[in-house]
Amino acid sequence: MTQPLILEPKNTADACVIWLHGLGADRYDFLPVAEFLQERLHSTRFIMPQAPTRPVTINGGYAMPSWYDIKAMSPARAIDEVQLQDSAAQVVELIEAEQAKGIDPTRIVLAGFSQGGAVVLHTAYLTWQQALGGVIALSTYAPTFADGHQLSAGQQRTPALCLHGIHDPVVIPSMGRTAFEYLDTWGVAARWQEYPMEHEVMVEELSDIHDWLAQRLQ
Repeated sequence: MTQPLILEPKNTADACVIWLHGLGADRYDFLPVAEFLQERLHSTRFIMPQAPTRPVTINGGYAMPSWYDIKAMSPARAIDEVQLQDSAAQVVELIEAEQAKGIDPTRIVLAGFSQGGAVVLHTAYLTWQQALGGVIALSTYAPTFADGHQLSAGQQRTPALCLHGIHDPVVIPSMGRTAFEYLDTWGVAARWQEYPMEHEVMVEELSDIHDWLAQRLQ
C-alpha cells in the first residue's frame, strides 16, 4: 500500500481531513485544494491516501488507480463491494491512527471525489460507528446505500455536505441526489448544493467547502 500524502499544518494539528481522489487519479490530485484550505484552517492536517492500481472492467480491464472495480454502468452501477469495503477499512485505519495521535473523531472529516466519495460515504455511514466531524461528498454517489438501513447514533450525528455539478456526464446529478436523500431520510444533517459545472471542482465550490469546514473545525 502506497503511503498517503500528508500535509501538516503550521500550528499543532487538532483536526484532520482525509481526502480520497477519484478513479484514475492519484493522491496528488487534490493537493492544491488541500493547500488552499490549509492556508485558512491553520491547525488542520490533510491526509490524501492513494488507491491501489488494479484492472477496471468498464475501462476494458485497463489497470489504473481505483478504490474498487466498476463492472457495469447500467442500469445501476455494478461494483466490487468487497474491494469497496477493503478501501473503507483503509480509511478506518487512518481515522484510528489520527485518534491515536490525540485527534477526536468529531474533528476528523472524510472527503471524497467521485469514486473516492462513494468510499467515504460507505465508511462514515455503513462502517465506522462513532460520530465524525463530517463528510464532504463531491460529484459522487452511494452504491451501497439501501432501504431499511439503520444508522447508529454516532453515524446519524455525522453531518454531510453533498456537492454536484448540474452538467456532470460521469456521475449524473440524480445519482448524487439519491445519496443525499438517503442521508436526509436517515436523519443526518445533510446539505445538497449544485454548481454549473461538469465532473470537476470549481472555485465557488471550494469557498463553500471552506465555510462548511471552518464552522466545524475552528
